[in-house]
Amino acid sequence: MRHTRAGVIERTLREFEALDSVVARLRPDDWMRLVPRPETRDPWTVKDALVHIVYWKSHSARVFRGEKRPPEVRGLDVPAHNHLVWEQWRHRSPEEVVAWHRAVHADVVRTLAGKPEAWFTRREHTAPWPADFDSHSAGHRRKDLERALE
Repeated sequence: MRHTRAGVIERTLREFEALDSVVARLRPDDWMRLVPRPETRDPWTVKDALVHIVYWKSHSARVFRGEKRPPEVRGLDVPAHNHLVWEQWRHRSPEEVVAWHRAVHADVVRTLAGKPEAWFTRREHTAPWPADFDSHSAGHRRKDLERALE
């Protein structure tokens, strides 16, 4: 499937609005609720799940700009990468995480808007591409954040 810049930006904006709506409804106690995770993985809270979503959006924006991975994550597999991000952010306040969530979104939109149309259409991608801005975020939003509000 070939995507368009407008289509990718529209999906990115739509998912951000859905995610931001859930974030805005979180009460102080909700941030520390545990989300379902395998026992072999780090015990994520709602805050940690949002950090995970935002980190991977930020990572994809870096990749789209052609930037290298930060040295501390080079060579890590995804579980080790996720663990490092969890360690780096788990003691930060919800306010810091929300500010980062909104700043990364603005960066993602700037990054997408700055890519030429041909960059989006030049090759085939899967339907959910780029997943970190849309389907990956939506999956964690539903599975982790929305479930915490039930």
